[in-house]
Amino acid sequence: MVERGNGSEVRVTDVTRRVLEVVQAGVVPYVEALEWQRALAQARIERQVPHDLLLLLEHPPVVTLGRNSHHAHLLRPDEGEGEGGLEVFEVERGGDVTFHGPGQLVGYPILDLTGHRQDLHWYLRTLEQALIEALAALGVPAERKPGYTGVWTRGGTRKIASIGIHVKQWVTWHGFALNVTTDLSYFDRIVPCGIPGVVMTSVRRETGNGTRDTELWTETVGAVIRGFERAFGVTAKLPA
Repeated sequence: MVERGNGSEVRVTDVTRRVLEVVQAGVVPYVEALEWQRALAQARIERQVPHDLLLLLEHPPVVTLGRNSHHAHLLRPDEGEGEGGLEVFEVERGGDVTFHGPGQLVGYPILDLTGHRQDLHWYLRTLEQALIEALAALGVPAERKPGYTGVWTRGGTRKIASIGIHVKQWVTWHGFALNVTTDLSYFDRIVPCGIPGVVMTSVRRETGNGTRDTELWTETVGAVIRGFERAFGVTAKLPA
């Protein structure tokens, strides 16, 4: 089991090769999650964490800027959210600007690619495949869009999941953001992923799912875990 404490405390038990330990952390402030995954990644590099992890969580509303971002893609970050607007963080992941917030399933895989394949292109495409398979299980036909990273609805008309990663000594962190029940109006404040004119969508919008948000969320989490199992060839281990 892996536990979070004071932003970075790590405790690991019951290790099995090719097991992906899934940690469902609930709502975590962005800066705390960033410190947590950095600590886990460093522990993985140092072999203190001897197997792969997948952190699944939500963030309060926040905007993040990747290594390739342009501040011109921040349109109205100060609008709303009380007096301070949306918090903005510059981070080490690849990609441009994106939004994280309630109703968005954020996944941070802490994977040692030496146990999979030391190929960043393969890793990005496999992340996409895990989400494509998850969305198929939810009744949302999805695919890649040539020239872009992330996952789009069939025909490449609407983007439903964003991906931005960082890798050090073949250990990964950062990851993906899948819109489940996200308030899509937040994306009007930025140029999502730096793609002018992109239309963002969500599982709820694509399916017209009338179930309660908690039910759709639970269903999506399960589909994503199964998608990771198939795409990466791992066995998910959930907390007892």
